[in-house]
Amino acid sequence: MDHPLDATATSQTKKKEVPLAGYSDRLSVRPGERIAFKVSCTTDATEVNARLLQSICADPNPAGPGIIERETDIAIEPFAARHQPFHPGSYGTTSNAIKLSLPVTELTATVLPTLTKKREQCILGVAGLAIIIDADGGAALKIADVTVSSGYRLALRRWATVQVTVDRSIRSATIEVRSKDNTLVSSTQHTLDTGALDAAYRTPAHCTLAARSVTDSAGVVSQVDYFNGKIDSPSVRECTDTDDYTVLARWDFSKNISSTTALDTSTSAAHATLVNLPTRAVTSSTWDGSEMCWRHAPDQYAAIHFHEDDIVAFDWQTDFSFTVPADMQSGIYVMRISAGEYEDAMPFYVCPPINRPTSKLCVLIPTFTYAVYGNHARPDWQPDWKNLNKERNAYPWNPAEYPDYGQSTYNFHSDGSGICHASHERPLFNLRPGYITFGQAECSGLRHFQADSHLISWLHHHSIDFDIITDRELHNEGAACINHYQALLTTSHPEYHTPESLKAITDYREQGGNLMYLGGNGFYWRIALHEENPNAIEIRRAEDGIRAWAAEPGEYYQAFDGGYGGLWRRNGRPPQDLCGVGFSAQGQFNGSYYRRRPVTDDLAWVFDGIDDDIIGDFGLCGGGAAGFELDRADTRLGTPEHATILARSEAHGDDFILVPEEMLTHITTLPGAPAEELIHADMVWFETPAGGAVFSVGSITFCGSLPHNGFNNNVSKLLLNVVNHVVT
Repeated sequence: MDHPLDATATSQTKKKEVPLAGYSDRLSVRPGERIAFKVSCTTDATEVNARLLQSICADPNPAGPGIIERETDIAIEPFAARHQPFHPGSYGTTSNAIKLSLPVTELTATVLPTLTKKREQCILGVAGLAIIIDADGGAALKIADVTVSSGYRLALRRWATVQVTVDRSIRSATIEVRSKDNTLVSSTQHTLDTGALDAAYRTPAHCTLAARSVTDSAGVVSQVDYFNGKIDSPSVRECTDTDDYTVLARWDFSKNISSTTALDTSTSAAHATLVNLPTRAVTSSTWDGSEMCWRHAPDQYAAIHFHEDDIVAFDWQTDFSFTVPADMQSGIYVMRISAGEYEDAMPFYVCPPINRPTSKLCVLIPTFTYAVYGNHARPDWQPDWKNLNKERNAYPWNPAEYPDYGQSTYNFHSDGSGICHASHERPLFNLRPGYITFGQAECSGLRHFQADSHLISWLHHHSIDFDIITDRELHNEGAACINHYQALLTTSHPEYHTPESLKAITDYREQGGNLMYLGGNGFYWRIALHEENPNAIEIRRAEDGIRAWAAEPGEYYQAFDGGYGGLWRRNGRPPQDLCGVGFSAQGQFNGSYYRRRPVTDDLAWVFDGIDDDIIGDFGLCGGGAAGFELDRADTRLGTPEHATILARSEAHGDDFILVPEEMLTHITTLPGAPAEELIHADMVWFETPAGGAVFSVGSITFCGSLPHNGFNNNVSKLLLNVVNHVVT
């Protein structure tokens, strides 16, 4: 993917929006709890209709079950259509004003710009004064509506200190630029326009960081000229005609790094609220590489990285809500809304009442993973993918065409840095029934919510009762929310976990629960939730692993909780230690098959009714049960010695490669075996000391084979054998 360092689009250009979109304030809810929905309509419709349906299958492929949804008896009144705006771009703003009273005002900030724009970018603003980067990349002063440039172009990704001094008594401004080692590299003096000077000081002296406030004719304040890059140690001082400065504001970003408040250490207490979650716990101008954890040397992390396209939560107003009835069945539901010819659909999950399971079996829904992938704009997306959407009457909108809605942590900011924050508090196009991830695929081309519905439809087909629990409940409640169940089934890709959610699953297994891991590349990345807004998720793609982007050196520790980011394997918790298998290889979105292995008589039940040696050489995802991302057993990483490999995949194409954490050099691997011997999925079974068992399939496409031939196939039969064995 290209990382543009020079862009012509501005943050003030009109955003491209879909006709009708919404989101819910939560993705999981229990009976008696309330869920709220927020909707925006850009058409001339006057009202929006809503209806609640239970989701059985979200795959629009006519070769499979198709989209199946059941009516419910929950009635939702129509509501007025309205447009709700959203505003990408992170910045800081103070709630209290600073009084400018002396003749000389000085604004200073140390900055590391990361993107040249054909517009101005504000670094620090107070009243009508601002340090900016002008449209040519130069350090400059903005005074009212007049730009005064030093002509000195700031280098991208290089630290520099910019200081602007305005002396009203002589209508003069000085702009100085110093390099990281404090060498003066530019100093220019300018005579100021009297009108601009007077207008600047008439403006209320609220401060802004990384954006400039403007007020329209109706008195509405908005932000413009968003800055892209890091800011360190911004300050505002004033004096008369001497050097005896009074500090009016000095923000210390090394303090309260986990918060959304930038503390002012001056007596003004002009603390700044950080909007749209700019990135904290990033290296500042003083970082020397001697410490990698911001908690140990916060003074070396006294910077914040702002982006013009940061956006996590839209903060739309609620259009309607409802309380989940006490008798509502645990399951997957979709709130469908329509306005004229346009529709949207917002999935959510109903869990059973606390400590009152309604089934022996529980399906774990990975909502953290859904949010982390939310609005993933694939770099290989092509406009002709929309043809398949039309053919299958699939979900029509793709995040690749609507970047203003905030892209996923698998994408980059406009300045080339990786997106590390995610949330479901915005419309997520790929969290919709009928959304197709791989528009060029001959198969269903599904991932995540839609692919996971293959398992849900299989359970419904076989009339197997189940409850739903999401990783949100695991995080909040621990193993207590799943200990009542005889079996816990994952879906196809439970990749992202907090320490709390991973511990809950581990505790469940340790206490004798039966864990059935029905996916691939699971339990892979460590994430954190924000204390002030637990719907905000952070991921640091630290050293190793197949990564969409790489965290900068020194920025591996999460800002939200101070934990070491990256792979759970790097945190001493490899997936093999939990479920017997862990991520080993990845290829294109295609699948192969498993070949069953001989088993002892006490495990013969796994293959009851199955005469085939080849398991799963078919499927709606990739064409085979073992595909795309593959997990294998490894006793060095925690697979129990007594684990049985029931089946192993084979015949994967040349597009499959070993994951980086398994490679030492271009010809040697960490396990010591040739790379080609490590590219496979293992289907394993082992019993635990507490009396439970673990069954893992090690493939992301496994569940896609369940609906094949009307659910009558050897993959379906094998899984039915395992479920019947552990759920009595």
